[in-house]
Formats: sequence, C-alpha cells, structure tokens
Amino acid sequence: MIYLDNAATTFHKPPTVNKKLSYAMQRFGANAGRGGHKLAVAASEMIYDTAALIAELFNIENPENIAFTHNATMALNMAIKGVLTESDHVIITSMEHNAVARPIWSAAKNNHTMVWANDKGYVNITDIAESIMPNTKLIVCNHASNVCGSVQNIAEIGQLAKARGILLLVDSAQTGGILPIDVEAQCIDLLAFAGHKALMGPQGTGGLYINDKLTLKTIFEGGSGNESQNLFQPDHMPDRLVAGTMNMPAIAALGEGVRFVLKTGINNIYAHEMMLTKRLIEGLGNMENVKIYGSTDMQDRVGVVSFNIEGMDSVEVCTMLDSDYDIASRCGLHCAPLAHKTLGTSESGTVRISIGYYNTNSEIDKTLQAISKIAKSSTR
Repeated sequence: MIYLDNAATTFHKPPTVNKKLSYAMQRFGANAGRGGHKLAVAASEMIYDTAALIAELFNIENPENIAFTHNATMALNMAIKGVLTESDHVIITSMEHNAVARPIWSAAKNNHTMVWANDKGYVNITDIAESIMPNTKLIVCNHASNVCGSVQNIAEIGQLAKARGILLLVDSAQTGGILPIDVEAQCIDLLAFAGHKALMGPQGTGGLYINDKLTLKTIFEGGSGNESQNLFQPDHMPDRLVAGTMNMPAIAALGEGVRFVLKTGINNIYAHEMMLTKRLIEGLGNMENVKIYGSTDMQDRVGVVSFNIEGMDSVEVCTMLDSDYDIASRCGLHCAPLAHKTLGTSESGTVRISIGYYNTNSEIDKTLQAISKIAKSSTR
C-alpha cells in the first residue's frame, strides 16, 4: 500500500519504535510511580526520559512541565477547560480542528471570537489584535492546518499575546516533529502535541506542556502515586494533570520516535516532505479538472494537500484510490468544518493527501498517475 494519510497517523515508524514498544511490554510491566520495586522505578525513569527528549525538541526547560495524555485532543481539552472560567473571553481561528472548536463551544459558549483566515488558510495578526477584549484570557491557534497545510506565524501571535498579557495555546498536531517549535522564543504558554503523527510514536500518545507559572484546573482526578493522603489532586506537575495508570509502553516507544526525529533532524525531515509536496502540487496543478485548496506555494506550509476532481465526490475519489490503486488517502471534512467553511468546501469536503518522512518520489508519481486516470474517467 502507498500510505498518504500521515496527517491522521504515521503508519510507517522507525524500527526502534516498534522494538522499544515490545521491550517495554516485556520488561516494564509495572505502574510508574506506584511502589518502590525496581520495575516501578524503571517505568518512572522511562517516562521521565521520554519527557526529557520532548523537552529538548521543543526547548522546554523543565520536563516535569509535560503531562502525557492519550492524544492531542485530550491535551487541548485539559488546556482549554483548565484555563477558562465563565467570565473569560477566548479567541480562536477558523482553521481549528474540532479538538479545539468543540471544547471552546462547551467551555466558552458565546464568550469567544472567531478570527477568519483568508481563502488560502492564513490568519492576519491584525485581525487577532482587533479581536482582543478586556477579558480575553486565551488565544488558541493551530500551528498548521490539517486540511490545507497552512502554517501560522506562531512567534508573531505569541509576541502579541505576551505583550497583552494573554495566554497562547498552540495545537502542534501537524507540526510537532516537522517544524521547529520553541516554547520560549515563540512565547507559547501551552503546547498540545500528538505522539502518533510526526513524532513517530504509537497511537494512544500525546501530551500537554504548560508554562510553570500556570496552575490549571483539573478536568479529572485520581491516583498519582504520591500525596495519597490528600483528597485533592496535587498542585505540582505533572501529577496535577496526570491521574491513574499511564500508557507506559507506548510512552517509552514515543521516546524512541522523538529520538529518531532529533537524530534525523527537523530540517532534514521538513526538506524531504516539502520536496515530495512540491512534486505532488505541481503534478496536480497540471491536471485540468483538479482543484487544489489552500496555497500552492512551498512557503509557510506542511505536506498536507487537499483537492477535488470536478464532477466527483471526494468519497468516490478516495474509494477508487484505495480499491483500484491501493493508495490510502482521506476524504470528507477531516473533523475541521470551520476550515472547510473558510476554504469554501463545506458541502463537498476534499480529498486529502498527507505526506510523511517515509514516503518516496516513486509513491508520489504513482499517486499522480492514479489521480490523472480517475480525473480523466470523470469527464467521459
């Protein structure tokens, strides 16, 4: 199979990730932080080691300010509901995934402002500045769109937020492991990341970084392995946000994924994916009845490309790619209806191809050939 659904989950992982997952299952079958025996201690050390690798990748000073979660959605919910009160105003963009939009609709109800991106998926910093109110507490923005790949200027938004005394929450699900992220330089107060995408970890992994000046409200409580006499969740991180048994084997494997990213180099990973993205966009651009959504520039984007074939439903195209050519893509609204409204594809959705580090020139060429054949069949 040619796998081109990496925006959902990377399918091909470094061999070390699978090896570490198996090793952790066999050697560390204990709860981290529960008990003083060597298996429990080793599990705790393994989790800390993974946090330290992520801290290195994102320039986080203290690894203990990272709380592991099951995915980026859980991290975003923890951040949004942990920060906002009923009187707080929040700003979001029209490019957000439902992992942001739905918690905002739940937590902030009508006390939020939507900043609309342009038809290429980019947000104007002036529009954000003009949306700030006296009670604005939080700005939430994805680093890159999961629909069209547009990358926002997080450093610029972060500087604005910092200057106005507002918190910035960044959804890095599509950029962690692909683009440089520096929580200090980009003035990021809260960073949600997905472990199972470009960080090369297994499904069931993600996390949230919080600035050490913040104490979030908890959205769930339970055993933490310490302060057991306290009937309230501990105030210190990461126990403040982590309760119950952690997915230690998957977190250990995530550590190997992050180690791979650090060793390979963010710039090398990005360059490879952009080379393939350019090849894909240029090929699609030469097809008469194919429409690409978002920017066709190679600047300020990641390898997420959405398109439609004139006269064909996106579901039909994806089904044909899968059944006739053994190519995995994605169709529909991609859990981001606001982004599709921005791009004008709310009714049709799009076919999405998302490139990963393990994809090749040959796979892109075969995919273009398949799309060309499908597009030509639509005009007969």
